Amino acid sequence: MTTYTPKAGEVERAWHVVDADGMVLGRLATEVATLLRGKHKPTYTPNIDTGDHVIIINAEKVVLTSGKAERKMVYRHSGFPGGIKSRSYADMLADVPAEAVRKTVKGMLPKTRLGNAQINKLKVYAGPAHPHESQKPQPIVFEHARARTQND
Repeated sequence: MTTYTPKAGEVERAWHVVDADGMVLGRLATEVATLLRGKHKPTYTPNIDTGDHVIIINAEKVVLTSGKAERKMVYRHSGFPGGIKSRSYADMLADVPAEAVRKTVKGMLPKTRLGNAQINKLKVYAGPAHPHESQKPQPIVFEHARARTQND
């Protein structure tokens, strides 16, 4: 008996839309990374891109818990000595919320050509509108990624 390994051309890719309104950033990012990698499918293979396309809307309404928005920093480096720049997640979410969410999800993917192919299937939008209606994306809800309020 041989083990079934899917070929790259045999992979069926679905489209999912995730509403990030009120979701915790890290929990949302882990669930989205799972969808992008294809780990939710029985045909998952670590060396083949078997993941689905994911659209995240309302990225500006994502939350960080316990004051991490001000404490947690985002770093980038120019490649030159002394070229490190930092800014807090609160600043990044205020200026470019879509890029903050995208950067968080990218950190949870492999740092290889496979990871680059998987991050290209992620589309992030700050508001509720997106131009991918013709792909008929299915809404997906991650209940355990929702931020808890005082009433919960």
